[in-house]
Amino acid sequence: MPVVQKNLKPPQLKSESNGVHSTAVTVENLVRAAIKKHGSPVMIIRRSVLEKQYNRFKKSLPDVTPYYAIKANPHPAVIKAFIALGAGFDVASAAEMKLVLKQGASPSKIIFANTIKTGDDIAFAQRRKVRLMTFDNEPELYKLAKHYPGAHVLVRIKVANHGSVVELSLKFGADPEHAFLLLRKAKTLGLVPMGISFHVGSQAKNVENYVQALEISSDIFNEAEENGLPLKIMDIGGGFPIQHFDNEVGINFERMASQIRRQIRTKFDKSVRFIAEPGRFLVGPAGILVTQVIGRTFRNNKNYYYINDGIYADFSGMVFDHSRYEFKTLRRGQKFLSTIAGPTCDSFDTLSVNEEIPELYVGDAVYVKNIGAYSCASAAANFNGFPPAKIILV
Repeated sequence: MPVVQKNLKPPQLKSESNGVHSTAVTVENLVRAAIKKHGSPVMIIRRSVLEKQYNRFKKSLPDVTPYYAIKANPHPAVIKAFIALGAGFDVASAAEMKLVLKQGASPSKIIFANTIKTGDDIAFAQRRKVRLMTFDNEPELYKLAKHYPGAHVLVRIKVANHGSVVELSLKFGADPEHAFLLLRKAKTLGLVPMGISFHVGSQAKNVENYVQALEISSDIFNEAEENGLPLKIMDIGGGFPIQHFDNEVGINFERMASQIRRQIRTKFDKSVRFIAEPGRFLVGPAGILVTQVIGRTFRNNKNYYYINDGIYADFSGMVFDHSRYEFKTLRRGQKFLSTIAGPTCDSFDTLSVNEEIPELYVGDAVYVKNIGAYSCASAAANFNGFPPAKIILV
């Protein structure tokens, strides 16, 4: 028998029942307060979680300096929070560079980590004294030598991305056997070869990718040393995974970090400086996206809800980042198989067709945790006239 919607007027929303974990209560209170003060959609970024994730990283990888990849969430307040914590920054363009410098970041704590750069952006980096950058091919070296003589460079190598949600070695990275030759070429062109970088892919759950990449990088360090070109910096990239669902299994950052740490201490001299480029890991868990139901119907034998944020806005990570999210509500009671869709006139803007949630009414909150990364950053702002969520830091 189909579930028939009989009650068109919402019953009074009950408060959290006894026995529910205090963290859930805190999140639900944040959701209620955000809607009351700001309306919706609204993206809540919790400063305490930014600090917690940064400290988790530093505790688990004490020999590695995190350079926050601002593409994950370039909100000025997020950048300022990481400046205060002592982070460096990974930027991919002059625009991103300008943004972090404007918030007070030191040029010495920025890496221009796009292996393909425009001449204008390289010249901008020179003017602003941002001298550390990556490359992965010989033509890029000629461009760097022309626009920024004396730049400090890391050669990015191609490494395995097995098990990563987004494979970045499909587009970037020199073959490891060419790395030393490229570094030597950099020196002959008047650049300063500093080391190696790699990226094992985004939301990387396979620690063997890091272990193997460090093994390969260590061999290149040794080859360079033997040929009179000692290297100083090892950039292990990003990709460190987070949980998107409360009960998600198979992700344990601390366990992964222990193996990475062991490889670092075994394979490299203590004088080598290690950096990384975490983005999602630092900001993802801090974000809570709060939306509200703006329409409801009964379609395909299911409750069907339209909310005021969607694929083209803060759920853009479902397309561009292959992310999946756990939809939560403030209502309690019997759950029904339901569909949740965004507000635009495009059927592609359907977020889930198989959510088990209580019956909802217009105005009810639907929220998602662990969505602080990419979401708003990759949104196609104002498609169909719907703006992304307002971002607030609490």
